Amino acid sequence: MNYISTRNKNIVRTAAQAIVEGIAPDGGLYVPQSYPTLDAKEWEELYAMDYNGRAAYVLSKFLDGYTLEELSDYTQDAYARFYGDDPCPLTALGDGLYVLELWHGPTCAFKDMALTVLPHLLTAGRRKIGAKDKTLLTATSGDTGKAAMEGFKDVEGTDIIVFYPSEGVSDMQRRQMITQAGANVHVCAIDGNFDDAQTAVKSIFTSSEMADKLAKDGYKLSSANSINWGRLAPQIAYYISAYCDLVSSGKIKFGDKVDFCVPTGNFGDILAAYYAMRMGMPVGKLICASNSNKVLTDFFSSGVYDTGRQFYKTVSPSMDILVSSNLERLLFEISGRDDALTAERMAALKSCGKYSISKEELETLRSL
Repeated sequence: MNYISTRNKNIVRTAAQAIVEGIAPDGGLYVPQSYPTLDAKEWEELYAMDYNGRAAYVLSKFLDGYTLEELSDYTQDAYARFYGDDPCPLTALGDGLYVLELWHGPTCAFKDMALTVLPHLLTAGRRKIGAKDKTLLTATSGDTGKAAMEGFKDVEGTDIIVFYPSEGVSDMQRRQMITQAGANVHVCAIDGNFDDAQTAVKSIFTSSEMADKLAKDGYKLSSANSINWGRLAPQIAYYISAYCDLVSSGKIKFGDKVDFCVPTGNFGDILAAYYAMRMGMPVGKLICASNSNKVLTDFFSSGVYDTGRQFYKTVSPSMDILVSSNLERLLFEISGRDDALTAERMAALKSCGKYSISKEELETLRSL
């Protein structure tokens, strides 16, 4: 399976290339050329697996060039760092309501589910394509920074630089980042909010002048943010696993639809649930939960994405985001994979701070 840019389908990469690059040269995000599906036999096999096995199997459906055996080694190593017997147990709260516990990792953030696996995928990807050492540029609103630095600390051939808004993370998150061990990790506070940090990082990736300068100095860039497919893909697995747990425990029968409610800022986590649905997982509704920075709530209500609004600093800084990068991937899908239209909308967002979608596209989103 190859990957294409959301802004130009003629940019085609292998899975390893997409992960190593992190973001397409035109600023677009890499998405699979087609979506793998799980048949009845595969679902039966998944029910009997532990989480490590399920995660490796889901990744194998997306990552051609990576063997199931090596992916199994990666998930085994990654989730051995979690506490408890299950990296993400599904806990019943009653009346058909469950919580998927995604806080059992080394930094207690759900980002650990992917950022303990990404270093393996990136290191192996570099080896597969013969790429140079990498420097990862990462913007964080709190959780990603610590989880990324913890995941990549002392990983050979990789340096990671994390930028965070000086007044936009909790004191706990700031302390986690500035005390992080590892000879290859670097953290830097900036003036501004997460959107400022993320925009700056994206501009570095898409600057030809910067690329030439970095190349002369021997640097090659990638990202640990969820704009990187290698960061997003492991997140698909825990939705599949949650559904398997419900079926194998007899709470539902296969085919019964399940709703997933996901607090979101940059839209990567809930997008992973959408991809699980595309693989054949029965879904009722994907509920996108916001805080005071409700740009996504307003978008799903009106069909207009507008960042021209007050920015609120809240007790949930990881959701204090007005430019939700991963929404671009969903826009690409609901537009019929129209790369030119997606590029036009992202250009409008950059120049005017807003864009709109059609009535038909909005109806599609509301149906989901």
